[in-house]
Amino acid sequence: MPLTRRSWLKALHWTMLPLFVWFLTVQPRDVGRWGPFWVDLHSVFGLIFVTGALIWTGDLLWRGLASQPGPKLRGWLRAIHRPLHLILIWGLFGVALTGFLLGLTSSRLLFAGTILPIAPPLGLPAANDWVGLVHSVEFYALGAVAAFHAGFHIWRHVRLRDNALRIMAPKALHRFL
Repeated sequence: MPLTRRSWLKALHWTMLPLFVWFLTVQPRDVGRWGPFWVDLHSVFGLIFVTGALIWTGDLLWRGLASQPGPKLRGWLRAIHRPLHLILIWGLFGVALTGFLLGLTSSRLLFAGTILPIAPPLGLPAANDWVGLVHSVEFYALGAVAAFHAGFHIWRHVRLRDNALRIMAPKALHRFL
């Protein structure tokens, strides 16, 4: 059975979600206290997350947005559907970009997934602080957009009784929707 665009985007979506929640709740200072294994695991999660973000952005650039608003969505809700999804995908790209800039402005070589150098460190502490602030604000703002996105699709499922959740949920969960 061939892997369709929808099925691999669905897999990417559900791979990114727990990683997104992980990075919203677990900070590098937390894993630093837990020990070296957790620092390395956090780094591996970061590499997987950034790879997924870049794949998703590449797919958007190559094939366009995969989702459509659906026939039951009307008015301003229909109008925000496309921008909401674009903000999420471009926001993920922005997080990856500012993560690269963190590595670039760092005073030491940082590794993604403990194996891949992020960028040659330029040792720019003021720029690193500024980029770190942008990276954090951007990520938490994206978290708020993602929460709105989830709420929006749950509202659609409950209020409009459309198939938006069924389209993105794994088949094993369809009987609960």
